[in-house]
Amino acid sequence: MFVKVVKKDDEYYTIADIVDILKKNDNIDDSGAIFTFEGFVRGKEDIKKVDKLLLTTPNKEKTEKKIGEILEEIKTKHGVFDIVVVHFVGEFYTGDSLFLVGVLGPHRTETLDALSETIERTKYDVDFKKEEIANTGTTTILCGG
Repeated sequence: MFVKVVKKDDEYYTIADIVDILKKNDNIDDSGAIFTFEGFVRGKEDIKKVDKLLLTTPNKEKTEKKIGEILEEIKTKHGVFDIVVVHFVGEFYTGDSLFLVGVLGPHRTETLDALSETIERTKYDVDFKKEEIANTGTTTILCGG
């Protein structure tokens, strides 16, 4: 497992990096699927145009630990071999990556299910604060924790 919460521009990861990490797993010979997800800043929604997004967490180490605990549960539940999560914090603009996930598993069904659960649980169960600054005002969203 690989879990990182990184400040934007301090470290750089891409989906290709996530796949490379997964393909080095000892269970690669028993694997048949890798699914990935990249969440990024949406620039507009209905009449709202997003100028920037601020994403923070109060304690990076605690957040990484919580994500790791969630991933262990998901690995066991779905029988997948590995899950990689990189979550960025900082100031973001349209198209900037926020959240990268990759899952390695034996078959597509359980691997895709593990990916979906990882996305949802990280979004709702982990302590992040998102401030969206837009032409319609500022919206603050508190997640998890």
